[in-house]
Amino acid sequence: MVLVIGTGGAGLRAAIELAEAGVDVLAVGKRPKEDAHTALAAGGINAALATMDPEDSWQQHAADTLKESYLLADPRTAEIVTQGAARGIDDLERFGMAFAREEDGRISQRFFGAHKFRRTAFAGDYTGLEIQRTLIRRAEQLKVPVLDGVYITRLLTHDGAVFGAYGFDLTNGTRCLIHADAVILAAGGHTRIWRRTSSRRDENTGDSFRLAVEAGARLRDPELVQFHPSGIIEPESAAGTLVSEAARGEGGILRNALGERFMARYDPDRMELSTRDRVALASYTEIKEGRGTAKGGVWLDVSHLPRQTIMTRLPRVYQTLLDLQMLDITREPIEIAPTAHYSMGGVWVRPEDHSTDVRGLYAIGEASSGLHGANRLGGNSLIELLVFGRITGRAAAAYSESLTAHPRSASAVAEARAEVDELLTADGPENVRALQRAIRNTMTEHAGVVRDEEGLRAGLAELSVIEKRMEDVGVHPDIAGHQDLAHAFDLKSAALAARATLEAALERRETRGCHNRSDHPDLDPAFQVNLVWSPTTGITHESIPAIPDEISSLMQEVTTEGKLVE
Repeated sequence: MVLVIGTGGAGLRAAIELAEAGVDVLAVGKRPKEDAHTALAAGGINAALATMDPEDSWQQHAADTLKESYLLADPRTAEIVTQGAARGIDDLERFGMAFAREEDGRISQRFFGAHKFRRTAFAGDYTGLEIQRTLIRRAEQLKVPVLDGVYITRLLTHDGAVFGAYGFDLTNGTRCLIHADAVILAAGGHTRIWRRTSSRRDENTGDSFRLAVEAGARLRDPELVQFHPSGIIEPESAAGTLVSEAARGEGGILRNALGERFMARYDPDRMELSTRDRVALASYTEIKEGRGTAKGGVWLDVSHLPRQTIMTRLPRVYQTLLDLQMLDITREPIEIAPTAHYSMGGVWVRPEDHSTDVRGLYAIGEASSGLHGANRLGGNSLIELLVFGRITGRAAAAYSESLTAHPRSASAVAEARAEVDELLTADGPENVRALQRAIRNTMTEHAGVVRDEEGLRAGLAELSVIEKRMEDVGVHPDIAGHQDLAHAFDLKSAALAARATLEAALERRETRGCHNRSDHPDLDPAFQVNLVWSPTTGITHESIPAIPDEISSLMQEVTTEGKLVE
C-alpha cells in the first residue's frame, strides 16, 4: 500500500496513477479535498501543444523555464516536465476536464508570463478549481479512499526507509497509525509563515518540510519564495488574498499615497506590466521609503476602466472585494501590498522520480523543488502536479512491488505516539496562535521581499527566542475538535521552515530573482548553485547540471509586448 499525504492536485494525481496501476492507495489531507490550495489557481496550465503557435516546442518551454529561474532550476527536471506536459493535458481530458477551446475545437492557449509562445491552456479564470474537481471525480470513479480531516504528525522510519505515518482525526482526536510501503508527500509549501500570504489560514505552514526533515530528508533553496505584488491588506483574517494580476493586465494603475504612478521609477517601459518580482520590489520600496498608505500598502486602481470591462474580465476580483471589504472596484481603488505566494524551494528530490534521501519517501508539487529556481514561470506549477503526480505514482508503485519484507519499528511508533501525548498534556502559559503570529512577524520584518545580513541575523535571534517559548505552550482541545493540537504541530512546522529559510537567505549573498539582498545587490556567478539545508549538516552548495545545447540555444529575451509578464 502507498500512502499519499495531501489531497490537492499533486496528491490526487499520484493517487489516481497508483489506483490505475492496481496498487492499493490511501490519500489523506488535513483540509477538505474540495477546498485544497490547487482550487485557488486561476491563470492556467502550461504545455507546448502548439495549437495556437505551431512553432512552439517542449524545448522552447524548457528554455523559457530555465531562463526565468535565473539558472537555478534543474535542467533535467525542466526537461521532464516540459516533455511530459502534453501528456498531462491529455490525462486531464481523459478524466473529463473541459478546457476553453477555439471555434474549430482546438484547445485555446494564451500568453502568460515570460513565454515565447502561447502555451497556457485554461478554463475561464478558475483553471485550478476545474482541475481539482476533475481529479476528485476521477479518484471517485476509481474508488480511491480519501480521508479528509486527518492530520499527519510524523513519518515513521526504520533503518533509512519509511514504513508509514502517524496522525490523528481533527474532529474527535482518534489516533491514526498507517502502515505503508511508500509515502508520497504532497502537502504544500511554507508561505503561511509570512504575515501576508495568498494561502488560507491553516495551510502551507511548512508541514511537508518538517515531516520530510524529521524523517531524514533535506530541503533545497527554502529561501526562494515568490512574492505576489497584489495581496489585499484587510480584513486581517484575509490579509494576502490575491487580486489577480489580470487587474494590471486589463489596464490597472499602481499609485503610492502621494498619487504618483510609481512604476515609472522602476520599469518605465513596461510600467504595471513588468515582471512579478519587479512589481513586488517596487511596491515594497515605496512602502518602506514612506510613500505607502497609512495601512502599509499602495493603491491599485481599475476604476477608470469601463464598468463592462471590469464585470466581464475581472468578475472574481470584483466579487472578492465586494465580499471582503464592501468595496466597489468600479468606483474606488484597492489597497494592496506584496504577499508571500509560492515556495519555489522545497524538499530535495531526484529529478527522475522525485524520490528523497529516505527510501520509499517521495515529494511532489509545492512540497518539492527543482523546477522553478529563483522565479517561477507563470502556469508551470499546475503542469508540474500532473507530470510528477503520474511519474512519482509509477515510481512508488514499482518500489512497493519490489519489497520482499515490511520492516517496522515499535520504537518509532512509540515516539510518534508520545509526541502527541506530550502536546495533549501541555498546559504551559504560551499561546500557540500568538507564537505563530510571532513567527509571521519575524519573517515579514526580516525575510520579506528585501533582505540583508543584519535583518536576517536579527530574525534568527528572534526565532531562537520563539523556539524557547514553544517549550511552554498550552494545548486545549475542546468540544469543537482538536484544531488546537493541529495548530501546535503547524507551529513546529513553521519554526523549522523559518529557520531553514533564514539560514539559507543569509548564506545566499547575492540578488537573484525573488531573492533581493540589499547588502549584495548584484548577481554572483559563485551562487549559481542550489543551497541544500538540514538541521544536522547545515547548508551545502550543490552544483547544477549543464543545460543541453538544444535548450540553451533557445534561451533568449522574450518580448513582453501585449503580455502581462509573470
